[in-house]
This record gives sequence, structure tokens and C-alpha cells, in this order.
Amino acid sequence: MNGDEVQRSNKIARAGRGGGSEGEAKMRLEKCWFCSSTCYPGHGMTFVRNDGQCFRFCRSKCHKNFKMKKNPRKTAWTKAFRKMRGKEMVLDSSFEFEKKRNRPQKYDREKMAVTLRAMKKVAEIKEKRERMFIKKRILATKKTHEKVANIKELQQSIHVLGPAAEKIKEKVLSKDTERMQEDA
Repeated sequence: MNGDEVQRSNKIARAGRGGGSEGEAKMRLEKCWFCSSTCYPGHGMTFVRNDGQCFRFCRSKCHKNFKMKKNPRKTAWTKAFRKMRGKEMVLDSSFEFEKKRNRPQKYDREKMAVTLRAMKKVAEIKEKRERMFIKKRILATKKTHEKVANIKELQQSIHVLGPAAEKIKEKVLSKDTERMQEDA
């Protein structure tokens, strides 16, 4: 065997066991049915119902909650709960890229490079949008907390404001009566 044959046989051997760069096998990362986190190969469990529908679970906690017929939208630690309560983004065009597609496609090297660059750009855009979403959410809660604090402070110190408010009421009433007398 010369050098070229040895290299070829090594490449074939690497491709057979999933290593190497040319025959590299891709991992299929699936989403947990209950909490929507990623299920890595060899982790979690799959439940197949009698009608043939498959449910993937990332850990036994999710599987147990599924068996207890818990609703993921009512369980506080799930993505469905967070999205329903407005804690995470729901509508965004970047989610279109994460959809599962079962169609096999042939890629050439150029197309693959362009796709990888686009994926990086989409990830950056998605992170930026998430940061803005979180910032807006925090701002809104901050405003409501300030409003509640102001109302509480006003209720606690109403005795100080009482006499001043009465004087203002008297002035307003006197001005109103003057206007009515002028109009009549």
C-alpha cells in the first residue's frame, strides 16, 4: 500500500465511525416536548403513544410532568409559560430559521460558507432583539414599581398634603364661582 491508499483507507475508516472532517456525522438536536429545551443525542427519553406520535423529553422531570398530564403553559419553569406571560419573545422573524426541516439538500462549498455567515448574522440579530425586548420589559416594570411607590408614599404622607389640598380646592371653587357670576 502506498501513501495515497493509506490516506484513502483512513478517511473511509473515519467516515464510518463519525469522525473526521469529510464524512462527519451531524448531531440531531431535538426539542423537549414539555419544556422546549434541547435534547442531545443519548440524553433524555422518548415516549411513543399508541397512535405512533413521538414525544421527546430532556429529563425525567419533564417526562413525569407529562405523565401527570400537567400543562406546560401553567408550569412556571417552561418556555411555554415564559412566552405566555410575556417574559420571552414570541413573534420574531428569526424563529423561522429554527424550524425543523426534514428535506435532505445538497450543498456546495460556497453555499455552505454563505449559509454559515448568514447563520452568524441571524444569531447576532436575534441576540440584539432579545436584549431590546428584555430592556423594554424591565423599563415597563420599573415604571409600574415607581408608580406604586409614589402612591404608597402619598398615602403615608397624606396628612401633610391635606391642608394644602384644601386651600387649592377653595381657590378653585372661588374661581369657578367667580366665572359663573361673570357669565350670569
